[in-house]
Amino acid sequence: MDANNTLDRRRFFHMVAAAGVATGAMGGAASASPSETAADITRQPAPSFGDDPNTADIVVETLIAWGATCVFGIVGDGINSVIEALRKRRDRIRYVGVRHEEAAAFMASGFAKHTGRLGVCLGTTGPGAIHLMNGLYDAALDGAPVVALTGLTFHDLGGVRFQQSVDTTKLMQDVALYNVEVTGPEHAVIVANRACRAALGERGVAHLTIAKDVQMMRRSADKRSMRNPGARSSSSWVPAISAPPAEQLRAAADILNAGSRVAVLAGQGALPAREEVTRLADLLGAPVAKSLLGKAVLADDSPFTTGGIGDLGTAPSSWAMKACDTVLILGSTMPWEEYYPTPGQARGVQVDIKPDRIGLRTPVEVGLVGDVKATLTGLLPLLRRKADRSFLSEAQRRMGEWQNLPERVEATARSPLRPQMVIRALSDLLADDAVISLDCGANTHFAARCLRLRANQRLTGTGMLASMAPGLPFAIAAQLAYPGRQSGAVVGDGGFAMLMAELTTAVANDLPVKIVLLKNNSLAEVMFEQREIGNPNYGCGLAPIDFVAFAKACGADGYRCESPDQVRGRSRRRCDRLARRWSKRSSTPRKSLLSPTNYRPDRQKAEYRSSRRPSSERW
Repeated sequence: MDANNTLDRRRFFHMVAAAGVATGAMGGAASASPSETAADITRQPAPSFGDDPNTADIVVETLIAWGATCVFGIVGDGINSVIEALRKRRDRIRYVGVRHEEAAAFMASGFAKHTGRLGVCLGTTGPGAIHLMNGLYDAALDGAPVVALTGLTFHDLGGVRFQQSVDTTKLMQDVALYNVEVTGPEHAVIVANRACRAALGERGVAHLTIAKDVQMMRRSADKRSMRNPGARSSSSWVPAISAPPAEQLRAAADILNAGSRVAVLAGQGALPAREEVTRLADLLGAPVAKSLLGKAVLADDSPFTTGGIGDLGTAPSSWAMKACDTVLILGSTMPWEEYYPTPGQARGVQVDIKPDRIGLRTPVEVGLVGDVKATLTGLLPLLRRKADRSFLSEAQRRMGEWQNLPERVEATARSPLRPQMVIRALSDLLADDAVISLDCGANTHFAARCLRLRANQRLTGTGMLASMAPGLPFAIAAQLAYPGRQSGAVVGDGGFAMLMAELTTAVANDLPVKIVLLKNNSLAEVMFEQREIGNPNYGCGLAPIDFVAFAKACGADGYRCESPDQVRGRSRRRCDRLARRWSKRSSTPRKSLLSPTNYRPDRQKAEYRSSRRPSSERW
């Protein structure tokens, strides 16, 4: 075959491909006409690009099309074109400059956790990309949809030991479920959509890395390959609200109906299903234990909950799991396996959107792969109301007795301050729709038990990664996501100090976050853990920092509390002042850091250790 014939054949296939695209477009238009299911159809548009935009413009425009409202990062010469694309669109997407890329990734993760929407972070070539990793792992392990953008050195200088020449695709290989180097504008048109869809649809991190010169490339200068006739992909997404088939629901219902002592473990996957979980608990007479990230599934005053579970949990939750004959796990992979029913003790049913999570922590007879809310909607009509309420009644009795001790501790007025008292004061003063962020450390234990979450409050923290430092970044992200709501965080001096420069980020962006910092000049949780295994404390002390002075130096308000009356008095005055100024809209409320100082970690040792024992009735 000669060259002309080959060329003619290639043109023929291109013509066929173009005809196929046109036919598909006509079919799509026809399907958009009114039908019986029109209410269930969502159009899947794609942004339209001319010849002028460069690669960076296309990526940023695609993020906007997918609903991204904030990008967290630090400028750098490896991402200057992306920064310029953001500047040109600053009326539609907000760039939030931070002090460390780790905080940027935590903010993206926290934004995604608090909202369920796309979080976005940005890091320059080499060190900038490396600094993102801890926050990205937090998002990946907790199923938060995040898109990470990073720069690469020039496209033809890879592999020659050029400055900052880190292979960021390899760097992100483990943490990202979608991980692509963008080769040009035409490629960006396709893969930017794919990255957003992967992050939201598969619930994790998607990563796009772009060489400096590729970021600047105009679409008119790019040349598509012979197999790319102008491929496009959609820039919108509809969550898959899947439910198991009817026969699996019946099998699960048979197990739950047969049980006489049913216990429920609810995690973050059950957050959208509060009404369904409440109805199920009532039907089955089942106590509901909550993982940390599932704390908001039921309000803490619900008659059906026994509070948290695991190392951050309550004795009644541990009792319920060890006394049940049937366990139902809803959207949770709570990691502490010793708090699940003993193998062989109870029959099990598990609901999770991820098939690989079924049976991960404890054996189950029926695994239902699907959305928790949709699955429970199908399951509830198959359940019979249990006449015997004794198991639930006993759990409620134990919960009432258990709460007496923390309430006595929280009411104790003494100096040095008890952290339980501080957290309870904060809990009482928070707005009914407050958004709460947690750090990781001994402070998390106190917050998990002493915060009495109300029906319209939200809470998140670092789950499976259990990293120190995200409390402040999460609170900043929450305030950006919910500008009309109160955003607060509970942190310790160890975790806060790691990224405390981000207080200037809150100040610079006029974000009225409230930070309660428990200061004891030590890494208290590690102190307790060292003692638990019989080791003397070593390496846990921290040089003291005057955090109040630091807050004021950053332009925020800072308050030191050393006595119980100062805690409630200063917290109430500050919250009231913020509420008045917010309602009048006369000025932006200032950022505030409340530092209850010098609580004694050694005084909390017995309480902390007993709370970690699943069989203990002490707090």
